[in-house]
Amino acid sequence: MKASLSLIAASLLLAACSSPAPRPDSGLQAPPAWHSPHTAAAQQDNRQWWTRFGSPQLERLIEQARLGSHDLAAAMARVRQAQASAVIAGAPLLPELKGALNANRQKLLRGNGYSQLDADSSNKAVDYFDASLSASYEIDFWGGKRAARDSAMESLRASEFDQATVELTLLGGVANSYTQVLSLREQSRIAELNLANAQNVLRLVQTRYDSGSATALELAQQKSLVAAQQRQLPLVQQQAEDARITLAALLGQPVQNLDLGQQPFARLTWPGIDAGVPSDLLSRRPDIASAEARLAAAQADVTVARAAMLPSVTLSASLGSGANSASDILRSPFYNLTSALAAPIFNAGRLSAERDKARARQQELLESYRGAIVNGFADVEKALASIRGLDQQRQWQSEELRQAQIAFDIAQSRYQAGAADLLTVLETQRTLYAAQDQNVQLRLSRLQASIALYKALGGGWQAL
Repeated sequence: MKASLSLIAASLLLAACSSPAPRPDSGLQAPPAWHSPHTAAAQQDNRQWWTRFGSPQLERLIEQARLGSHDLAAAMARVRQAQASAVIAGAPLLPELKGALNANRQKLLRGNGYSQLDADSSNKAVDYFDASLSASYEIDFWGGKRAARDSAMESLRASEFDQATVELTLLGGVANSYTQVLSLREQSRIAELNLANAQNVLRLVQTRYDSGSATALELAQQKSLVAAQQRQLPLVQQQAEDARITLAALLGQPVQNLDLGQQPFARLTWPGIDAGVPSDLLSRRPDIASAEARLAAAQADVTVARAAMLPSVTLSASLGSGANSASDILRSPFYNLTSALAAPIFNAGRLSAERDKARARQQELLESYRGAIVNGFADVEKALASIRGLDQQRQWQSEELRQAQIAFDIAQSRYQAGAADLLTVLETQRTLYAAQDQNVQLRLSRLQASIALYKALGGGWQAL
């Protein structure tokens, strides 16, 4: 028995001394700097990035999303599943202990009995009681059990990183939807002003038509423009309501419960964002960390599949006692030691196919890991390029809007004085309306480009 216990202890020691698997290497080299030119900003902690847009209402919505999102709650449940799976996978690394307590009564109802019965004609009732404690342990010679535990732990890490990715996507979606709602509100306000403006011009044309100074064609043209503005207003209002419904769904609540306040769109601001260097991105994005963890799990699965092809040794020990009377159950103790060697001989190629499958899965996840890194770089580059392009557009668009307003005011005054025709007024109206709409669109795009950059940089996420 001492020799057996020594063997068990040595087996546990061998399992404990196994070296951990190396971390996966993508084989990719991060570029030294971003391709898209951008203005450097002071380095900041981005974990509360949504607080930098100048909107207390957005901050409240973010907290509501964290508490009410069903997608985020589902991701948390998946993490708990992975935690349980990790415990299950780690259990075979330690001996399994079982206890048993049995009571048996055998009674011969009639006849003399037969050889398989303990009871006979002279002793028609036989009682038997026993208690036992048993332990079994499969020696992890090839590291398969430890690798299975490591795979489950890496899968747990991947689930935690996936939860962070879901949260980052959720918060980015809330910020995008909120800015879109405010922009559509602003477009609706501008559409109402433009409708009132077009109606004022229509009254002027109607007056001139009644006096014979304007033609029926001019009157019809202005009425058409008024009708177009009247059509535009419910369209924008419908789009605003659709955006509200989308936002409410992200928060996990019906739209009837959504209160967005009355913050003007113009009050939203975008901060300067430090993009850092590309090499930092690998530790800042949870989706890249998740891809790495899944690759590490796949590497461990290859070890598991390889170990399954090799012999296994199982040690068992039991301690028990039995008697014909419950009061004597501890008076006849015994122990039993066993060892077993099992090796696969023929399985029609199943085990080698399992190994090949694990290797192919590892290669698949290696490519997915590389893809996650490249896509992460691309997300940042696109966001930086978008910010740069939008800033340049907005410089000229501000001048375009100012000149369009001046041109419309001049055309309206000249038409009222009879020095210009209605065609000029119509053209300047359309130009002004388009410039006003474009101004709102560019501002929305600029806000959402900042949100996209925060998301591309990982939103301040850090691995624990």
